[in-house]
Amino acid sequence: MPTQNNRRPTPAPQKVLVKIAATTLNPLDWKIQAYGLYVQSYPHIAGCEAAGTVEEVGSEVQNLAKGDRILFQGDFANTHATFQQYCVVPADRTSKCSHIPDNISFDQAASVPLGLATVATGLWSLHPDARSVKWPALWEQECATKFAGKPALILGGSSSVGQYAIQLAKLSGHSPIITTASPHNAALLKSLGATHVVDRSLAPADVLCEIQKIAGGMPIEYVYDTISSTDTQVLAYDALAPGGTLLLTQTAATPDDKAKDGDGKRVVFVFGSAHAPFNRALGLELCSRVRSREGSYM
Repeated sequence: MPTQNNRRPTPAPQKVLVKIAATTLNPLDWKIQAYGLYVQSYPHIAGCEAAGTVEEVGSEVQNLAKGDRILFQGDFANTHATFQQYCVVPADRTSKCSHIPDNISFDQAASVPLGLATVATGLWSLHPDARSVKWPALWEQECATKFAGKPALILGGSSSVGQYAIQLAKLSGHSPIITTASPHNAALLKSLGATHVVDRSLAPADVLCEIQKIAGGMPIEYVYDTISSTDTQVLAYDALAPGGTLLLTQTAATPDDKAKDGDGKRVVFVFGSAHAPFNRALGLELCSRVRSREGSYM
């Protein structure tokens, strides 16, 4: 990957300049490299989440100060991307709540923003154009009872997105919370809220059988397929009850013969950027509510 020196940017009045200490490599990054997605100009700088230290604050910023350790989601403009030493961040999308606790490393913190946003925006963004199921968020009263005792199925539980999908399902009251993963990740995923971990290496028919056995006849009305390969989408669609909702991280690839007229199954292809205009309100709300619980993020 070519590198070059750039002039350090100056933050606008409502933005901050961050010195990046850690960033991450996500599936989105290789898709940008392979397909040119979201590239506004060349040379292009990639990177969509990071953690670091505030170096300079814009003249109107009130919620952050130089030296604050923060985590944040990058954006597609070069000045806002995270594969570089410094980048610019909107101050309202990395609030005081996004400060990094002392017992969380920069490396750990950098893995939070995109995974959390991909799940949260897919579930809770209420804008008419949002790629979202538009369910009530954790902080809304309706959420306290709407999902209680209802199964959730998370395919790819040990992925970054999968781990947040499990945690938000737990906090929303879903039960049981079934996920697929390698057996060596079972303890981790159960510590996050999964009640059952099905070996992802089993044949798809056997995975489906195990899922249905765990559900015990209860309809699975919520499936989040964090992998979204053709095979996992078929499994997800088969496991989903009529009238249920399937969230995907890639475009739908379910064979046409799987969809049946009148089954009422809804499929949503999520877009996990909190900077997108249709996700911005949810991004601001989420940023204001992210809290550390006993040193760990939600």
